[in-house]
Amino acid sequence: MQATIKADRSLFSYPKYWPHCLGTAPFLPMSKQEMDELGWDSCDIILVTGDAYVDHPSFGMAVVGRVLEAHGFRVGIIAQPDWTSKDDFMKLGAPNLYFGVTAGNMDSMINRYTADKKIRHDDAYTPDNVGGKRPDRAVTVYSQRCKEAYKGIPVIIGGIEASLRRIAHYDYWSEKVRRSALFDAKADMLMFGNAERPLVEVTHRLAAGENIADIRDVRGTAIIVKEALPEWQGVDSTSIDRPGKIDPIPSPYMEEPECDKKDTSANDSGSAKAIVVQPAERRKPWENVYVKLPAFETVKENKVLYAHTSRILHQETNPGCARALMQRHGDRHIWINPPAMPLETEEMDAVFDLPYQRVPHPVYGKAKIPAYDMIRFSVNIMRGCYGGCTFCSITEHEGRIIQSRSEDSIIREIEQIRDNVPGFTGVISDLGGPTANMYRLRCKSPKAEATCRRPSCVYPSICAHMDTDHTPTIDLYRRARELPGIKKILIASGVRYDLAVEDPAYVRELALHHVGGYLKIAPEHTEDGPLSKMMKPGMGSYYRFKELFDKYSEEAGKKQYLIPYFIASHPGTTDEDMLNLAIWLKENRFKLDQVQNFYPSPMATATTMYHTEVNSLRKVTKDSEAVPSAKGEIHRRLHKAMLRYHDPKNFAQIREALIKMGREDLIGRGPQHLVPPASAKEKQQKVRPGKRGERALTKHTGLPPQPKFKKQPTKKKAVNKG
Repeated sequence: MQATIKADRSLFSYPKYWPHCLGTAPFLPMSKQEMDELGWDSCDIILVTGDAYVDHPSFGMAVVGRVLEAHGFRVGIIAQPDWTSKDDFMKLGAPNLYFGVTAGNMDSMINRYTADKKIRHDDAYTPDNVGGKRPDRAVTVYSQRCKEAYKGIPVIIGGIEASLRRIAHYDYWSEKVRRSALFDAKADMLMFGNAERPLVEVTHRLAAGENIADIRDVRGTAIIVKEALPEWQGVDSTSIDRPGKIDPIPSPYMEEPECDKKDTSANDSGSAKAIVVQPAERRKPWENVYVKLPAFETVKENKVLYAHTSRILHQETNPGCARALMQRHGDRHIWINPPAMPLETEEMDAVFDLPYQRVPHPVYGKAKIPAYDMIRFSVNIMRGCYGGCTFCSITEHEGRIIQSRSEDSIIREIEQIRDNVPGFTGVISDLGGPTANMYRLRCKSPKAEATCRRPSCVYPSICAHMDTDHTPTIDLYRRARELPGIKKILIASGVRYDLAVEDPAYVRELALHHVGGYLKIAPEHTEDGPLSKMMKPGMGSYYRFKELFDKYSEEAGKKQYLIPYFIASHPGTTDEDMLNLAIWLKENRFKLDQVQNFYPSPMATATTMYHTEVNSLRKVTKDSEAVPSAKGEIHRRLHKAMLRYHDPKNFAQIREALIKMGREDLIGRGPQHLVPPASAKEKQQKVRPGKRGERALTKHTGLPPQPKFKKQPTKKKAVNKG
């Protein structure tokens, strides 16, 4: 099954550009010598990326390059250039059409800094794992260098870094609200999401002679404008979700209100009057309508309106009903067209069937690229995620609609790995994507899917319209493991266990055949406060999944373990929440080897709550629910330390917190205690708590059964459904 929201034109329906007669390049060229060997006098498009060039469909630049090549365009790649001058950006000459710029598969700031803002000294997307091969805010730096290298050549920015910065956004590293990256990069256009569809359309229009300044109406793009586009009618964001009295949450399936009721005057958002909509004939209420957001200068200073703006943006992510967005920055505006329509199954198949070499470019020789080694024997079977977890950037980048490949296409890729990839031993390391078990799941109501503005299809409970039948995934697993030469199919992508328990047959298939001893799942927390701000299910789903998993593992005669992932310091988490999680970990005999502090990525809903301390999951008002958030190195280190209650380096910090919380009963040397009392040596000297810079990995270690802890009575909290 496939998404029912369709585009007007198929991705590969365009006439091929004239150089297609030159054939397919074994690798997209990275030097003039390679261009000469291909018989090229120039490149039509040059892609600049912060990653090493790996010709594999898990690397964004390879996908973009091969898609454009399939349309006949000559595509060159400049990978990890020296950004201190324009020289590296000139090594392939000037492109005939444009430069395409991305930071790579990861945001450059997240790639370089830990959640504690410490510099990483490695980079999995660089040969030999060497750090420092890309600049901070790489999209901005690369774009400016392209402009310096060749004046007048258009620059289009894209990828996850650009996607997450397409609007005014809170920047964790500078601790301030920054303007859209399009302004800082001085680029001509920004493309967000998986951008094959807008990229192909824009490229063909440029090749046909259009000026990039005149291309203003392409879905999935953002541009800078002086005023709203003609024939578009505006509505002020505060008239859609006016800060004021908190109203009941409306049904996400009710028809959108018409925008022609009244004029909305300027208000404290700093926005000008919105244009009144007077449609001549009945139309869908989102067609040719844009939402005017509070200005950058306003949200920079006003946290309530920042939270309001974030809420509106996340309501406009469904390509079936999204309106355009406009936000003033000084005397200009960022104009964000509605998201691109998702790819259909046939288009996804065509993208993954392109002639990838599936190995790094030969220029890297025998150097190891860790990110490639990780995915070398894995297969991406789908895109998107309708979970809507607030800390995750998938919603802002790939969207909520599941885009799945056909079973035949996936099987062909497995056979290619088996037959062509060096070092293959018969084990496929993963069949997955953003999640392991959303393959071909979809909304059963086309009307609901096309008009829904609900941020999650599974929270607070699974939507009645959502299909939870895992039969297509089970059929795929069975067919894949029956292929000659395939010894094992492992599942390494995270399993969405609240969905899996809806179809026990899937859990059985997983436990019997596709787990290599450990299975990753992500409860993220045990307490209702943080879980409600994450939009994650309660622990009831975890216990049901564990019961099924243990049952089927025993049936298979295997000892297999769940590897739970948890996040410390997430917005909505109190010290008491972290303590209760630490108690749960000890009661359930878990030691977490390495743990993850919440990382505020740009534009994520959880980042909004971290910055504003306002709950933007509900209508934002001046009296909105306050969201506690651990800030500052000491407080964040305490939350992280509690996840590693067993580490002697953390004992002093945890003891101090327990005393302040009135929980001295948890200090002692008995099995019912969380940490031991201070030793004589510790009393004589100050102990530095917590080792910093740990990676987000979790390891299960068995301990002897522990007695139940006595918890202090707390106020009764709402229990998450599911």
